Amino acid sequence: MRFLAVLKFLVVLAIPLAIGLGLYAFGRGRPQDLPWTALDLGQPVGLFTARKLAMLADDAPRCRMLLADAGVRATRLPPRIGPGGCGYADGVTLGPGGTRGIAFAPAPLGTSCAIAASLAVWEWEVVQPAALAWFGRPVTRIDHFGSYSCRRIYGRASGRWSEHSTADAVDIAGFRLGDGTRITVARDWKGGGKKAAFLHDVRDGACRLFATTLSPDYNAAHADHLHLDQAARGKVGMRGFCPSGPRAPR
Repeated sequence: MRFLAVLKFLVVLAIPLAIGLGLYAFGRGRPQDLPWTALDLGQPVGLFTARKLAMLADDAPRCRMLLADAGVRATRLPPRIGPGGCGYADGVTLGPGGTRGIAFAPAPLGTSCAIAASLAVWEWEVVQPAALAWFGRPVTRIDHFGSYSCRRIYGRASGRWSEHSTADAVDIAGFRLGDGTRITVARDWKGGGKKAAFLHDVRDGACRLFATTLSPDYNAAHADHLHLDQAARGKVGMRGFCPSGPRAPR
């Protein structure tokens, strides 16, 4: 009886909270701040955008539809079955044209659809605004170390499989601006200049969109790239897993 009473109280409490949240979000013209509204990759980042992006891992057809609606040219990859825990069923490639003027190098970039969708939002809502704020110029290219790699974490002979083994992660090495300026994680992460500030801003922005964001602040193995993934860990936080010191390896 006590359990039912508590449950009834929570339900009664949740209803006005949901109504209030809905009125607040729609009053500000921000439906993306509501957990029950549909994801739109073209909208600014909302309170529940990260969770909605992570949920695309379980709905590849909808993910591909959202990419198409946002104007992203993504080609579906055939399912891949590798040894052990390797392979994927929802892979896509982002071609030389990238997304809205941002190319990938090397191209094409093949990754899971959920990662592709998350990358698109990150590029449009985080990377470009940061580049314009710090340099007054847009990013035209993102350099990467790839997504799919059939291996365990750190390439060990045993242990947990890496998120790369299912193409559910991507490693970002650097950026190129419209005037040819290069910014790399390996060379520019440390220091007090604009390049370091830009890299820290795009890392912090990734924390709001990806389940895991690892940078040189994490450990030496990530000294030259940002690791971004949408791993299912039971609970996807608003900012994701964004450590600044040593934690469990990825």
